[in-house]
Amino acid sequence: VNTALELLEPPGRAKAPPGLQRGRAGPRAAGAARRRKRAPEPGRNKATVKGRVVKSVIEEYHKKKPVNHLRENLQYMLKGRLVADKAVTEQVLAQNRGRKSKDQPPEKTEKKKPEGTVFTEEDFRKFEREYFGIP
Repeated sequence: VNTALELLEPPGRAKAPPGLQRGRAGPRAAGAARRRKRAPEPGRNKATVKGRVVKSVIEEYHKKKPVNHLRENLQYMLKGRLVADKAVTEQVLAQNRGRKSKDQPPEKTEKKKPEGTVFTEEDFRKFEREYFGIP
């Protein structure tokens, strides 16, 4: 007498007893299964409030609020009025400058001052009188 299940499975494909199943070695498989699913330890339930310290929301807000250091920084900057020598500042700037031509400052050419005349306004009037004959 054949049952309905035996008719559906092809011959020679019946289920093997649990000890002879492929891919499972008795004691090793049990250890792997135990490692995968661990029984929850007592006292580690995170849903309970027991043992928690209640934090004040206001304290947390004040702790995480950014602090403005502007006033202290301004006092610090205005306190020191020591100015370094021009030669020292030029040396530091030269050390930090790159070697490329775009990093080099443009060469400063000294502007030639217009040469003043040796003659004064009186000399010009005297010359006009002598040359043009104007009194």
